[in-house]
Amino acid sequence: MDSLGPDDPRRVGSYQLLGRLGEGGMGRVYLARSERGRTAAVKLVKAELAREPEFRRRFTQEIIAARRVGGEWTAPVLDADTHAATPWVATGYVAGPSLHEVVAKDHGPLPDASVRALAGGLARALQAIHAAGLVHRDLKPSNILVTIDGPRVIDFGIARALDSVTAAGDGLTRTGAVIGSPGFMSPEQVRGERVTAASDVFCLGTVLAFAATGRMPFGTENSGAHALMFRIAAEEPELSGIEGELRTVIERCLAKEPGARPQVAELVALTEEAAQLKPWLPGALLELLARRAVELLDAETPQATGGMTGTAGAAGAAPAYGPPLTGATPGPYGHTGMQPQHHQPYGTPPHAQPHTPPQQHRPAAYGTAPTAHPPPYRTPPPPYGQTGWQTPHPPLPLRPRAVRPIATALQVLLGIYAAFVCLQVIQEINLLVLLGEDGADTWYMAEDLDRMENFTAGNVLLFTVCAVLWSVWFYRLRTNAEAFAPGQVRYSTGLSVGSWFIPVAQFWFPLQIANDIFRISSPFPQHARPPVGYGPRPVSYGKGVLNFWWATWVATMVLALVTAEDWEVGSSIDSAIQIVLLDLLSSFVLIVTSIMALLAVQQLTTLQDQRLKGTV
Repeated sequence: MDSLGPDDPRRVGSYQLLGRLGEGGMGRVYLARSERGRTAAVKLVKAELAREPEFRRRFTQEIIAARRVGGEWTAPVLDADTHAATPWVATGYVAGPSLHEVVAKDHGPLPDASVRALAGGLARALQAIHAAGLVHRDLKPSNILVTIDGPRVIDFGIARALDSVTAAGDGLTRTGAVIGSPGFMSPEQVRGERVTAASDVFCLGTVLAFAATGRMPFGTENSGAHALMFRIAAEEPELSGIEGELRTVIERCLAKEPGARPQVAELVALTEEAAQLKPWLPGALLELLARRAVELLDAETPQATGGMTGTAGAAGAAPAYGPPLTGATPGPYGHTGMQPQHHQPYGTPPHAQPHTPPQQHRPAAYGTAPTAHPPPYRTPPPPYGQTGWQTPHPPLPLRPRAVRPIATALQVLLGIYAAFVCLQVIQEINLLVLLGEDGADTWYMAEDLDRMENFTAGNVLLFTVCAVLWSVWFYRLRTNAEAFAPGQVRYSTGLSVGSWFIPVAQFWFPLQIANDIFRISSPFPQHARPPVGYGPRPVSYGKGVLNFWWATWVATMVLALVTAEDWEVGSSIDSAIQIVLLDLLSSFVLIVTSIMALLAVQQLTTLQDQRLKGTV
């Protein structure tokens, strides 16, 4: 990891940058830490790519799809802003070297058992990626990180966004990007044909051959990239030194015709036992990973002096909100101030001083680079009862929970309440008619009718039940938003309930919380949705319903204060009529408020459902 230079930003979104991990065809990658302490890898897109509208559109689509990728074999997408001046994406940081570093520099070829375990992990990673409707397109050793628990795949789906600007013909000249790495491309990529999941299977075969032998199965680029790509498309791979079942699997993966290659599901079944191998790496590599983890824990937040300042906006370029960060100024990475994120807390931030290894001239993985002089050991000893080095596991994050069952019950109650108020309106209209007639008998008739058909008790009961269920629903939304974006929702979870019942505060605090929930639960604007045929289309809403609902709610509260007087206490028939007219107006507004509340419940619940299901 290199120290931040004078041209590097210090913050991206709500991430504090710690150092530079590497630079590739798409942009620079930084080690970063969220405000809650989770370590992440933040990739800033190159300025040349950021100026390409087609790249931005495709990049947004890929990030939406990448959010749906789950499983333990990939680095999850945590956050993104595809509409900032400089688009960026944050993924979970994997504290381990790349497979390229392990094989080419640190250890050499892996033993047979480790390669088979590697095959099992990568097959499961591809299964998760393909299930999200993605094709990796650039599976290579530098995009595979090695950890004590197994391999982790990064940068899945990103190459397709690059393809949108290079396919035009002059894209390679403008961006310098190559779609796929020549030594690890499939024949169909070389020929410029349609790329499917079978292409990733071919790349998997080349990766396994590299891990087992330390060399690329079709040779190096020494003879030129075109010669290498010709060998990939027309010649057989060099697999000497690989024997038995592993060789058979690799040969099948490297079949020239996509239809002749095994399906990913078949590879998962074939490597079921190997994927469970623990430990899956030789002892020397485990020791190396332990040292790397200690170095990561000793990584200290850089001093905020020099360099570029500014922070990136939230995912989906949502407007900034919350108090601005001290000294922060708007920069090319979005808005200033606290921004919503879309990930979960991940433990306590580590501390120490980063060091600067020799400059690398290839795209670096999201892992720590080896150092000539490791920093002094300053991490605390393990807890009582824990011996030896273990993979640092953060505390369990806050987990979002389903809100739909509560919302459904609340919507039913709101509908019943609106119907009840409609009946109350009919009663009040009848009362106005009776009060408009002359004569004392009519006065007593109206009073008797009001007593007989008094809706007060039913109104209070229904309103109380709705208020209780509303508080539970809103509290669940608030806790889910905290899980999606830790620390980015204003006020405490307790105030998400209490603020509705605090005089004066009830006119402002709940709206601010609702706005935060809306922004966090809908990270991508409507124009960023994928087109028809590109996976599920997430529902996107504007804030019109939310704002109109809040306006009617405030009007209802104000009218409730004005109409607190009963019509029976009027000093005359005229004053009683005025009171009933105000009651009638209040009832009409209450009906509209109930309907708008029902719609607001539907919108906020749908947005959080999509986040929970991974469709945004």
